[in-house]
Amino acid sequence: MLRYLSIRNLAVIESLEVTFELGLNVITGETGAGKSIVVGAVGLLLGDRASADLIRTGEETAIIQAVFEHDGREVIVRRELTVQGRSRSFVDGALVTAGTLKELGVTLVDLHGQHEHQALLNPDVHLDLLDQHAGLHAERAAVADVYSGWSALRAELEALRSRERDKDARADFLRFQLAEIERTHPRPGEDAELAATRVLLANAEKLRRLCDESYARLYEEDGSVLSTLAAIWKRVSELNDLDPRFGNFLDGRDAIDAQLDELATYLREYGAHIDAAPERLQETEDRLAALERLKRKYGPTLDDVLRRRDECAAELAALDSAELRMVGLDRDVTAAGERYLAAAGRLSVARHVHAEPFARQMERELAELAMDHTRFEVRFEDVDGGPEHWTSRGTDVAQFFVSPNPGEDVRPLARIVSGGELSRMMLALKTLATTDSPGKSLVFDEVDAGIGGRVADVVGQRMQALGRRFQVLCITHLPQIAACGHAHFRVAKFERDGRTQTTVEPLTGDARVDELARMMAGQVISAGTRSSAREMLDARRGESEVETKGERRKRK
Repeated sequence: MLRYLSIRNLAVIESLEVTFELGLNVITGETGAGKSIVVGAVGLLLGDRASADLIRTGEETAIIQAVFEHDGREVIVRRELTVQGRSRSFVDGALVTAGTLKELGVTLVDLHGQHEHQALLNPDVHLDLLDQHAGLHAERAAVADVYSGWSALRAELEALRSRERDKDARADFLRFQLAEIERTHPRPGEDAELAATRVLLANAEKLRRLCDESYARLYEEDGSVLSTLAAIWKRVSELNDLDPRFGNFLDGRDAIDAQLDELATYLREYGAHIDAAPERLQETEDRLAALERLKRKYGPTLDDVLRRRDECAAELAALDSAELRMVGLDRDVTAAGERYLAAAGRLSVARHVHAEPFARQMERELAELAMDHTRFEVRFEDVDGGPEHWTSRGTDVAQFFVSPNPGEDVRPLARIVSGGELSRMMLALKTLATTDSPGKSLVFDEVDAGIGGRVADVVGQRMQALGRRFQVLCITHLPQIAACGHAHFRVAKFERDGRTQTTVEPLTGDARVDELARMMAGQVISAGTRSSAREMLDARRGESEVETKGERRKRK
């Protein structure tokens, strides 16, 4: 139930706060005053798509916030829109996704505007409405679940069959790629190793010269490093005899001598084993070129080439086993299809069982809405039950047929009903609702479209009755409906400092009488009009008391 609504900088609304009541809350006001903006704000809180165009001119952010009472606790929902087109949503202060907001909105508010009425003209929604009012949610969910499994298996089987049709060409292509890679026998990291080897082979003469020169200066030449170092150690030893502080250097003598000896040996052996043969360099270049060709085709890296080799081998193995897999999948698809038909059959039986009482209930409700002689039927079409016609909601195709006038045959609803009749049919459907929680708010935007006179009286009374079961918010232009409200709010527009402002104010007493009189006569209100408005309000006042919880329990 919507308790409180706050709007900041949305369209022509600068700042607006309104506290709604139990029962039927009617919202009235001049055309263009902003009534639909209030309903639109509720829609935004439910996850409707937002646009930067909705933000009041000159402002950076629009903020809509509401307090709902749900399952005995308060839920605070907030949405922020920015001129950059971004939107953020919060529930009880926590940031949530648009999907989460939509899921929550379904449990809090049921919003019906002109486009929801028009949805009745689409036969595709008729089956959904029957299921909703028959309470077939579990049966629908079971069908949808089995259909999902069957669809996934069927898609996999079709993919396998498609690959099987191209199997030979695909296998030849994979074998070609695999053979091309395996002829070269690449190893992980081989290209990096060969690149390093190429550097060494290309500089073999320089490497050998540097090794020879370094070895000679260390070990062979007159005045070599090692011979000179021996003389130095001799002198340091004599210094140590005179000053023991040189002992620290003598302690490291063996390590230094050993390291230099090891370097000299390595230089000699490294230089002796350098392979400067031109054919060795050419072999390395050729091998690198072969690897580069593979990398250009299957790379860009050698790891990618090796990965492609493994993929080709795995897919070839899968192609070989595809036939066996198809046989197994075919059995699985058949079994899943049988489960689907069984679930869809149970749902279809339930629909046929509920269709007749649902139609009679609709006729009674429509009679209460001044469509006294209306005949209403749910007709099921005979369709080919092949898999191409299976859907997640079963195999049935149904449509509402209506005859509003005595003596006329029933015809498809979309072809014969007027706008006023369409609005009343939607109201009748909501009155018959069996699944809406008593804590949910129902919002009707211009349910009075296309009606007037006695019909408006009847619709107002039905809206009032609906308000005893739910909290109802109703935008209306008809005084007959407005007078039925348990609470009345007027949306007004005025100009201040060159800017348009919109306000919402609760109406009681004389203010409510004046608003009803305006709705009856326009801007020029006579004493007689005001008296008629008061009589209309007084006539409905006894009926407009909201049921207490105790009374509701007794009625149940």
